[in-house]
Amino acid sequence: MFYRALTFRGRVPGPAVLLAFALCACLSPAAGRQATYRNPVIAGDYPDPTIVRVGPDYWAAATTGGWAPHFALLRSRDLVNWEHVGYLLARKPAWAKGDFWAPEMVSDGGRILVYYTARRDEGPGKRGTLCVAVATAPAPAGPYTDRGPLVCEIPERAGVGSIDAFFVRDERGRPFLVWKADGNDAEPDAPTSIYAQRLSGDGARLLGRRREILRNTSPWERHVTEGSFILRRGGWFYHFYSGNACCGRGCEYALGVARARKLLGPWEKYPENPLVAANRDWRCPGHGSIVRTPDGRDFLLYHSYRQRRDTFGVGREAVLDEVTWNADGWPSINGGKGPSSTAPAPLGRGTLAAAEFFDDFNNAALGPEWQWPMNNPPTARVEAGGGSFLLLAPGRAAGADEYTGAVVARRTTSGDYTATALVDVRGLAAGARAGLSAYGWRDGALGVAAGGGEVVVWRREGREETRAAAVRAPGSGALYLRMTAEGGARYRFAFGTNGRDWTEVGGTIDGGHVEAARVALTTGGGPARFDWVRITPSPEGSR
Repeated sequence: MFYRALTFRGRVPGPAVLLAFALCACLSPAAGRQATYRNPVIAGDYPDPTIVRVGPDYWAAATTGGWAPHFALLRSRDLVNWEHVGYLLARKPAWAKGDFWAPEMVSDGGRILVYYTARRDEGPGKRGTLCVAVATAPAPAGPYTDRGPLVCEIPERAGVGSIDAFFVRDERGRPFLVWKADGNDAEPDAPTSIYAQRLSGDGARLLGRRREILRNTSPWERHVTEGSFILRRGGWFYHFYSGNACCGRGCEYALGVARARKLLGPWEKYPENPLVAANRDWRCPGHGSIVRTPDGRDFLLYHSYRQRRDTFGVGREAVLDEVTWNADGWPSINGGKGPSSTAPAPLGRGTLAAAEFFDDFNNAALGPEWQWPMNNPPTARVEAGGGSFLLLAPGRAAGADEYTGAVVARRTTSGDYTATALVDVRGLAAGARAGLSAYGWRDGALGVAAGGGEVVVWRREGREETRAAAVRAPGSGALYLRMTAEGGARYRFAFGTNGRDWTEVGGTIDGGHVEAARVALTTGGGPARFDWVRITPSPEGSR
């Protein structure tokens, strides 16, 4: 494998070159056999995926929660191999406070609409109210213009916001918005109704009155029905939806289906629901979107945790399965056996081998894989000339955070990996620290930081932050920082001065509280310079 000489000023090809050497299709060894793909087709934390086909391209987007920019945008030609090309919303709309969830992309009448959820800084309590909003663009790649919220709190249900929007045309061709009244967010066992309401021709305003079309009535759904996707086939509307607890270690999510002759019902739930549930390899599958290939087949892109030990740390990943149709008119997904692990490639191209991630900041700006906490935007400047490096500094909202005044991070694709970064501690101001972290946006993180002649391993859970270990270290020149993740729950940290000899700090640290942990470059107390970062999945963590 190509490996860069570990020198502070050494230059190597950038991430695109590293990706190129790994593009070998995983085809069956026997000549003429159909190529296969492996789930997840989009590895890493990409929950609530939406998908749309425009011309020869498939476009997908996913929830980003508290990370910015908002709604990761990906492109594919084969439904299996995806390129991260940017974000739907580069900046937070003025009306929104946070929680950017569940985008739904629609290609309708030569335009692209994206219906999404975000929280408005109004309503009861400090959290604000969840709203369904819409943005529009002339093409999937954008640029997108936000048109603001369509529906927030349900008037007769104080504190109940609106989430998980979907656009559909009824049997007369009229546009409708379908969404969930998020009752369980306000009260754990409250009914969760899914509504439908007419839309204006431009899709940006609600008309008339809403009608409830579905709610949680079955034991497997418990307190939730959400994540609607509706398609029309053979005179029926098919409503794919999810039920039960979506997230975290206690999740019990599953996916069901109902059908009706008319959009407003009456709806009949599939007697054999849930349609997709956990199996040996996957747990808590749900909230997906369906796309039709040019040859008329339907494929569902949805999320699931892996059943492996790194389930929680990696997050909810995007998996793909074909939707087939039984003689009785009901759909089937993987024969009712839960998400597939391998399957025939939809368009004849199998899974490409994954490369390690490497960024030497040799481009004019940060690549699209990088994000930052939405409410703490850093100052991040790439200096591509004169050796190239990333200059990272705390922004205005950072306060006096010792370790994470500034954060830029990317998703991980395995719970077993080694991340290494080269930092210039020579240029750190007094009191400043540069570091490497496993960082989650829900107040969970741990990492290693250098500065002031010491290397510190720290851990944060909720409001509690502790120094797990600290040792004396060189205070000038180049310093290598290393973080090793094991099973998505245990982490080890080390530093060195030459990239070969390492000093361990703090032993094994528990990081099982960090859901969907990103690998982050961090700084606190002042700016820091990063020469490069590399993330290498370990053989044990490879798929």
